[in-house]
Amino acid sequence: MRAKAVIDLSDTIEELFLIEETSISRFFLLFTAFRQKGMNIIHSRLILYWTKNKTKAAMDKGSIEFEQVVERGCGLDVHKENVVATIQGKGIKTMTKSYSTFTGSLEKLRAWLKKHGITHIAMESTGVYWKPIFNVLGDDFEILLVNARHVKNIPGHKTDKRDSRWLAKLLLCGLLKGSFIPPRSIRELRDLTRYRKKLIGQITSDRNRFQKILEDANIKLSVVLTDIFGVTGMKMISAILDEGGYHPEDLLQFVHGRVKASRSDILESLRGHVTGHHRFMLRTILSNMHRLETTIAEVTVRIDELCAPYNLEIDRLSEMPGVDRNGAVGIIAEIGLDMGQFPSSHHLASWAGICPGTNESAGKNKSGRITHGNKYLRSLLTELGWAGSRSKGTYFGAKYRSLVGRRGKKKAIIAIGHKILVAAYFIIKDNVHFKELGPEHLDNFRKDKLVAYYKKQLKQLQPNLEFDGHAA
Repeated sequence: MRAKAVIDLSDTIEELFLIEETSISRFFLLFTAFRQKGMNIIHSRLILYWTKNKTKAAMDKGSIEFEQVVERGCGLDVHKENVVATIQGKGIKTMTKSYSTFTGSLEKLRAWLKKHGITHIAMESTGVYWKPIFNVLGDDFEILLVNARHVKNIPGHKTDKRDSRWLAKLLLCGLLKGSFIPPRSIRELRDLTRYRKKLIGQITSDRNRFQKILEDANIKLSVVLTDIFGVTGMKMISAILDEGGYHPEDLLQFVHGRVKASRSDILESLRGHVTGHHRFMLRTILSNMHRLETTIAEVTVRIDELCAPYNLEIDRLSEMPGVDRNGAVGIIAEIGLDMGQFPSSHHLASWAGICPGTNESAGKNKSGRITHGNKYLRSLLTELGWAGSRSKGTYFGAKYRSLVGRRGKKKAIIAIGHKILVAAYFIIKDNVHFKELGPEHLDNFRKDKLVAYYKKQLKQLQPNLEFDGHAA
């Protein structure tokens, strides 16, 4: 009987909410009555029907629609092992399918998308997992690789299926902004330059580790030699690594004439307690360093081969103070040669994360931190900025010295890196040589600003005052 009563009351509630005049007061009366009688199933269904009814009414009253920009599109939620695809658009039914990330399965995905006339695809830039999909689908569809932070769904509604549908909706409405994807030749060059940077970092780590082992053995070569991996240092280290042992006095013959430390200090620095463990560690680290140096040389040869078509741009970028050939190659590898991807130099600087972010509140503009951008390019520009700041008789050097007292070294270096990037943008875009402004340009700029300021002040004091066009 109770089960039948529950069913009857449920049907009554459903019919009740089909009546538009159902008031909120009547809802709460029913809600209270059912709850007092302990009929939890009924009062739960009551809440469900009320919520659905009110939500539908609210949507009918104030629905917001966006103009459809893309006729047929697909949203991809990409993972390591699978990809969830949702297609939407005019003349097709919304469908969602899941595929594995093996090449054969991705080819089936391509055939399915072609069958339904899909022209655009949107997917998040999830690590490196987007690359296999781009390799298979990139030639047949226009792919928008979007920043995951820019397309977050409503909290509490995250599933693979919903994420792919959300991307598809945003794509159709034209609300997505694709990330910069350089052509394959630039991507290959980028892989090599980043790998070379990683190898150089590994050598640096091994050198530091090598020096720590020497310190542990009471060998203080780093105190008397500027570079223990120079000619003098390596000859001494080779003798120290000899299993037969060594005599510090015998190592003085390897000291180069340009070494500034006295021979007595060098002799004292060589008196240590070198064990078999120390020799094993030092030989192993040294062998690994030689292997890394060989690998770096091979990678550099391959980089030079890929850079052959870009030698003109590399030479022009190398004209900037602080930018050598490796720096110019690194810039091209990160930003490419098609400056049409960036509407202006400001957009490029923002993409690189080398310009301040926007921080405005209550009508006041506050100092903003630099944005998150291409960390490889930002690191490279920082290195080039340090080199440019040390140049003499250049605009970069003068600008750094004018900023460092007011802003500090770190902000001044970021500013110089920003100027190097802007100069590179116009060198590549306009196909021109670098023009050195010189340190006097900064003085002339300050003078022009002062003249404009004083003219404005005089205008406020005497509005009818006119200035001669040649007045300085």
